[in-house]
Amino acid sequence: MPPVPPWGCSRPSAGSERRRSGTTSNVTTRAEHIATLRPGYQQDLASGTGRFFEPRQEVCPWCGSNRLRERLRTTDLLQHKPGTFVIDRCLTCGHHFQNPRLSEQGLEFYYRDCYDGIGREHAEKLLGASGSRQHHRAAAESMRHLVDPERWLDVGTGYGYFPEAARQVFPKTTFHGLDQGEGVTFAEAEGRIDQALRGLFTHLAPSRAGQYDVVSMHHYLEHTPDPRAELRAARTALAPGGLLQIEVPDPESAYSRMLGRWWLPWFQPQHLHLMPCRNLREALGDAGFTVVNVERRVPHRPVDLAAAVALRLSHLMPRDDAPWHPRPPSTTARRVRKLARTGGLPAVVAAYALDLSFGPVARRTSFSNAYRLLARRG
Repeated sequence: MPPVPPWGCSRPSAGSERRRSGTTSNVTTRAEHIATLRPGYQQDLASGTGRFFEPRQEVCPWCGSNRLRERLRTTDLLQHKPGTFVIDRCLTCGHHFQNPRLSEQGLEFYYRDCYDGIGREHAEKLLGASGSRQHHRAAAESMRHLVDPERWLDVGTGYGYFPEAARQVFPKTTFHGLDQGEGVTFAEAEGRIDQALRGLFTHLAPSRAGQYDVVSMHHYLEHTPDPRAELRAARTALAPGGLLQIEVPDPESAYSRMLGRWWLPWFQPQHLHLMPCRNLREALGDAGFTVVNVERRVPHRPVDLAAAVALRLSHLMPRDDAPWHPRPPSTTARRVRKLARTGGLPAVVAAYALDLSFGPVARRTSFSNAYRLLARRG
């Protein structure tokens, strides 16, 4: 998930508006839909959240060191699903990871209705925002003079907005998109990708060995249980000399220390691993890649302060209606929430203005919140 404010002001695309017309855009219809989902969620939560987590790890999954320190303890600040999540930092290599990590049941529970289902409209609005589209095009532009790809695989493509932007730079390229969610099928239907592939990259890569000139992973690797396995899968899928482009949040950003749990790229509980740049560079070398470029300025998105304010305000508000809550909010709670959203919006806007003003400095300093690597297969 790209680091964008949870109160985005962008509009969905015209195509997504047409698809939603007459479905869940009506408040009553949404409430009815949530009511049908509530019994299933309440049954999932009846025995608590313990089964959603694996046993706690006593050593770093990246380097094996036992020198671990808790960096962060938080709740789900976006969907407000129940649970407490911990990020540990390895004092030896600097790797950050969720500990204890979500189990398979936990991944299913916390991803459910985030990008698909009742969360689809919000996810599509944020992922398709104009700022995100410009960011995607810049990422593609950075490769214009390095490759003339015939086939390109975008891993973790979501609704296909990155391939859509990259096609403007590489109009003759065939774009495939891979994801586990239903968004990838909508991306194909909308023409943003030429072929939708649904499933796990590590499972699919052997059947696509050597077929791609470029593989891209934008804000995908941090979601995966085993990032090193994903790098090996990328090497398998790429043709000799092919390029791998990776963009991830930077856990060493000064904003991560300054904002604490309110720094959006922590993105709990979905981000399982956050890797310092030096660690990812070494892992790419181990997987048979040569890093040809590291970029920190362009990947930075100036939203840290606005997102932190929005997350804090959302945390203080009465909860919105959602099936993982035992019951719908009362009329009073709805009114208070609406007033709080209206009253808090100027603070979010003011914080965003500061983000934009400080952006040029952040891009050139340790405040940059993301980095992008370009690596060539052996």
